[in-house]
Amino acid sequence: MLKEKLQQDVKDSLKNGDKQRRLVLGMVLASIKNKEIEKRNELDDEEITSVVSSEIKKRKDAIEQYEKGGRSELAEQEKQEIRILMNYLPEQMSEEQIRTEVEKAISEIRSTGSASSLQAGSAPSTSPGQASSLQANSGQAGPKDIGKVLGILMSKIKGKADGQFVSQIVKEELSKQKSPV
Repeated sequence: MLKEKLQQDVKDSLKNGDKQRRLVLGMVLASIKNKEIEKRNELDDEEITSVVSSEIKKRKDAIEQYEKGGRSELAEQEKQEIRILMNYLPEQMSEEQIRTEVEKAISEIRSTGSASSLQAGSAPSTSPGQASSLQANSGQAGPKDIGKVLGILMSKIKGKADGQFVSQIVKEELSKQKSPV
């Protein structure tokens, strides 16, 4: 369905003479086609959303490079392309919503002591190395739990928030957790 919307929007932009929109959407459709060839199957909407997110990330990286190189006009063009692409992503979560989800994920880790038990839905199984880590943790989530928290979070909010921004919030929240309560 999302692919059809992209294709229709390319046609509409051709009719309306919106060259930039046509080019941006054409590039996204080409990326989708490449991914389909690689996968040897059509992409579903979730996978297409992932491709669009990837295209946005590429443009954000380009903006950073252009700004470092003093090429503000090219950075602005990339920003315009991002604005076009954002229309094809699910509504983005606010910082407050992300923080709420981060706090829930941290609470889950505290209550189970292991992210693997959350994903498997079974009792926590610990290796000797994990056991000492969990004992040192004593139910507290700390900075070393970034991967666990992100693992829980990203499955819930994939496509609804920028991964780097989520990671930054997780680091902030876990650094607050570090001090004993």
